[in-house]
Amino acid sequence: MFNYTLIFILIAFFLNINLFALNQNKNKFKQLKQELPDPNSYRTASGAPGHKYWQNRADYNIDVTLDEENQKIFGEVTIKYYNNSPDVLDYLWLQLDQNRRSKHSLTDSISQQQIYNSLTFKKLKGMHSNFDGGFKIDYIKDISGKSLNYVLNFTMMRVDMPKTLKPGETFSFKIKYWYNLNERMVEYGRSGYEHFKEDGNDLYTIAQFFPRMCDYNDIEGWQNKQYLGSGEFALPFGDYQVNITVPSDHILGATGDLLNAEEVLTAQQLKRLSNAKKSFEKTVIIVTQDEAIKNEKNRTSKTKTWKFRAENVRDFAFASSRKFIWDAMAVQLDTRVTMAMSLYPKEGNPLWERYSTKAVAHTLKVYSKYTIEYPYPVAYSVNAIKIGMEYPMISFNFGRVEKDSTYSEHTKNRTIGVIIHEVGHNFFPMIINSDERQWTWMDEGLNTFVQYLTEVEWDDKFPSRRGPSYLITNYMKKDKSNLTPIMTNAESLFNKGANGYGKPAAALNILRETVLGPELFDFAFKQYCERWAFKHPYPADLFRTLEDASGTDLDWFWRGWFYTTDHVDMAINNVKWFQIDSQDPEKEYDYKKNKGEFKRDNFISHIRNKKRIEKTYVQNDEELQDFYTEFDKYKGDKVDLKKYKKYIDSLKEEDIELLESGYNYYEIEIENLGGLPMPLILKFEFEDGSFESRKLPAEIWKFDHEIIHKVFFFKKEMKRLTLDPNFEIADIDMENNYWPQKIDLKKFKVKKHKDSKKKNRMQRAKD
Repeated sequence: MFNYTLIFILIAFFLNINLFALNQNKNKFKQLKQELPDPNSYRTASGAPGHKYWQNRADYNIDVTLDEENQKIFGEVTIKYYNNSPDVLDYLWLQLDQNRRSKHSLTDSISQQQIYNSLTFKKLKGMHSNFDGGFKIDYIKDISGKSLNYVLNFTMMRVDMPKTLKPGETFSFKIKYWYNLNERMVEYGRSGYEHFKEDGNDLYTIAQFFPRMCDYNDIEGWQNKQYLGSGEFALPFGDYQVNITVPSDHILGATGDLLNAEEVLTAQQLKRLSNAKKSFEKTVIIVTQDEAIKNEKNRTSKTKTWKFRAENVRDFAFASSRKFIWDAMAVQLDTRVTMAMSLYPKEGNPLWERYSTKAVAHTLKVYSKYTIEYPYPVAYSVNAIKIGMEYPMISFNFGRVEKDSTYSEHTKNRTIGVIIHEVGHNFFPMIINSDERQWTWMDEGLNTFVQYLTEVEWDDKFPSRRGPSYLITNYMKKDKSNLTPIMTNAESLFNKGANGYGKPAAALNILRETVLGPELFDFAFKQYCERWAFKHPYPADLFRTLEDASGTDLDWFWRGWFYTTDHVDMAINNVKWFQIDSQDPEKEYDYKKNKGEFKRDNFISHIRNKKRIEKTYVQNDEELQDFYTEFDKYKGDKVDLKKYKKYIDSLKEEDIELLESGYNYYEIEIENLGGLPMPLILKFEFEDGSFESRKLPAEIWKFDHEIIHKVFFFKKEMKRLTLDPNFEIADIDMENNYWPQKIDLKKFKVKKHKDSKKKNRMQRAKD
């Protein structure tokens, strides 16, 4: 016989478990547990590197030649790889990023294409492009000259070592290679060359120009995720010795210290460079515009080799052209002096000569204040075309003037903004070395946040595109089917600009200004930067450090902003006004009388009857007027007064004081329409013109994610209530943030009527 009681108990038990699990999944304040990797001896629960933290390393010796005549790069690189991990490595993985441009690349295979009613010749030519990109490997040998087996996997290459590489061991090998350079305005790309038809010269911004070691770490093992173009790079630190051979009339800037300046610069250029190293207020021109124009016209077939050394960097890039104007200035940081420099063609002047190098200097100073002191000897800003791109000590930035040398305010601000952003990337991820291939936001979002802090210190009227919370609201109100959480892999993001740059920057700004306050946030953020400088942080390290150093549980914030697509939309549903009933018949008479008249005196018939009826029957006949008629003429009778006195006598002195305080109590009902819990910032405006602000932490939503009630009391009467008055929390709809509802003035344009009709096709053909 079945035990039905036991069955019902078990069913109820499992239903309760499922309901609990369901509620827990909906709990916006649930702790981040399974979302984060477990802390261990490599990465601690506090967000700091553990006592067994390790990272591998790769040193490079590179000889590279820029063949301007044939638009090719020829190179030979010797790599010394250090296995500092506790693991035995059977093989090595390298990145061949140029292979994204090879025929039948993975990027081309997975990219979608459509043909509409028309195509531009540019797009059509792109479809028919015969550009032969990608690395061409001549050989891979060990240090003794013995050939090594290797396997190409699109943008990745596995190199098989003759024997396993044990912990603490190193392995050195050589790669000889070449590849065809892409024209950036034809095949596009982060690097390549720009051709100037007017004078027949080229401007080279060269990166990803050699096979680079993949990062191997305790989180991913080998980060050998394919390079598809959106996700950027994950690289180990190392020392670089690089010799770059270019036409002898070129001016060149690169990652690191220039070792042979006396061999590649004229005596006059050396003198100007020396002066620049002592100039802290003004830029010094090292190669003038007139000299650059002269170089453009007098091309040579001779070459020279520029030698650079860079220590403890994760990558190397360079820029070269005979078109370059060069200026520089010294930058005094707290404990050291570094150099800010710019390289640009005449097509960038006078905009670049006026602003670029000073923007670089300003960026180094402000970022050093909020993160760590800039550790490298130089920071270049190079004027390139279309997109900005960053590498250690050098960045490629857009911004050109019109043919008449004028420029718009928009062009000026966009140029300054991109210089700040790309130079700022020296800190994220070139020093605080996050995995860009996996997490776009960890370099772009953090960098955009500090970029905003730098822009407002440059000019308090600077039109920042990202950073302030209100600038992300249009994105966050979009259809959720077109949104992805911030914690999404770089190659799978919808709207990379908003998701990888704008939203995390806005989130950090809200965290700084509203949730924690600048004092707590700035300390915690700097702690993160100092802990992970020259190391490889992951999201959990940032989340845990900011919580640990601020002493604040922020799991709800990370969950809402980084793991969901919820948005912020708080609404004031209702406001109720209360006062204490003093129970004094004389004081309360008017209130009680008027409350009763709400139904009677405001009733339409009663209002009209007062005008229609001159006197009622009772008013005309005094004999009909009794005690109750008279009672309405004074405020309370003896019975009520005696009852009130007895009530007062029973109270303590402090109770009477509270009873007679005259406070106005306001019960506020606020609804969370967007789903993202945030602090509540309330501004109370009073009838006398004064105001007060109150802030409630986000934890007020802990037990009800949808609607909360809160009571506030003031001596004054409230005239208006505003939620988020300073646009702090990225609320997407401010119209429901006012009580009483605020009617905003909007204006419409009246267009002049056009008498003439648009011409039809026949008329246009006739014309």
